[in-house]
Amino acid sequence: MKPNLGSRIYDFILNYFSLSGQLVSQQEAEANIREGVSFKGTNILILILAILIASLGLNTNSTAVIIGAMLISPLMGPIIGIGLGVGIHDFELLKRCLRNLLMAAGFSVIAATLYFLISPVNEQHSELLARTSPTIYDVLIAFVGGGAGIIALGSTNKGNVIPGVAIATALMPPLCTAGYGLATWQLNYFFGASYLFIINSIYIAFATFIGVKLMKYHGVSNADSVRATRVRRIVYVLAILTMLPSIYLTYGMLRQNKFVVNADNFIHNECVFPDTQVLNRKAYIENGKKYLSLTLIGRTLPIDSLREALLPKMKFYGLQGTDLIFIQGGNPDKTPSKGTDVYSPSVDDIYRLAQATISRQQVRIDSLENIIDMSRNALDEGPELAPEVKVLFPSVSSIGIASTVMTNPATQSNDTTTVALIKVKHRFKKEEREKLSEYLQARLKISEINIVEI
Repeated sequence: MKPNLGSRIYDFILNYFSLSGQLVSQQEAEANIREGVSFKGTNILILILAILIASLGLNTNSTAVIIGAMLISPLMGPIIGIGLGVGIHDFELLKRCLRNLLMAAGFSVIAATLYFLISPVNEQHSELLARTSPTIYDVLIAFVGGGAGIIALGSTNKGNVIPGVAIATALMPPLCTAGYGLATWQLNYFFGASYLFIINSIYIAFATFIGVKLMKYHGVSNADSVRATRVRRIVYVLAILTMLPSIYLTYGMLRQNKFVVNADNFIHNECVFPDTQVLNRKAYIENGKKYLSLTLIGRTLPIDSLREALLPKMKFYGLQGTDLIFIQGGNPDKTPSKGTDVYSPSVDDIYRLAQATISRQQVRIDSLENIIDMSRNALDEGPELAPEVKVLFPSVSSIGIASTVMTNPATQSNDTTTVALIKVKHRFKKEEREKLSEYLQARLKISEINIVEI
């Protein structure tokens, strides 16, 4: 009976993942792994030199130098040896690998600390800072890298897998960053980088242990089964406990990324002003509090009015509870003190701010002077016109001329108009009002005047 189509497809796909004929013997794979476990003589010297190269790469923010250091580092040996020791119940190998790994890590941190103590450059570059906040992605990278490593060591075609695993899992840079944290006494760097190294080590070893089991390597003949079970449980517990902090850090990272995206959308859609532009933006979370800092350039805007207009809209972008910080009148590269609306200004900042304030005040003074001139002219014109009006319009008992600002409620636009306030003995007829209006327009040399009887 012919196999059905589903079975044929399954067999076809399975054929591509078959390892038959491509694996070396267990004895040969073990020999390759055990050879890289030892840390004496040349291995320890190469390790220290690799650490110094990696430290130089971090110091100069050179990715190429860091990759070179990871390629020549012999740290992968004892970590894979730990996974093999647990997988085949060889506890003597396990103890030797743990001892060698601790010694290698200790020498590495000491070498990096000494380098950064004497290095004249202590600037924090991106390559250095990237090793201080491990996430669940680092766990996955180490686990997948360790899986690739054990498959390569157990196969006939090793290729460039082991160097690639060394680069991907990045064992050297965390140790250098830990040394930097000790040298500059920034313990958050030390603990963050140390945690990343622990993640890489445990999950490379864990992946090796699973690979050994899947490839069905035989345990040593004199293995203690009770002890082997206890060690396996310890491995599982360590893997889980090591993962938990990274999950929390990943949540913080995703929360920060979402906050930054929401802030960018808010700025793009809402922070659009006619004569003012957003020059710089910074969205960050500190101690659980969200902050959005905006540096504005152009016409100075009133901060209170900005907040009143923008704060109600922030909830539509998931930014409720975020503190808005505005920077105006200073250099664009200045940043405010976190949680406040001020920063430490330079002499140049103060000068520019003073110049802007003086300009605004001068505009206001000019406007007030115009209003005063208009009022003064109105006071002068009233007494001059009164005798002439009395002759031409006997029914007018008194007259006053005033200039006022009229506002259109629909368009919110302002316009200045001249008003004639008159007291009359009897109400003006339409013809008399038009005649008085023509006379006042010609006399005052204006195009329009409003007459109000009181």
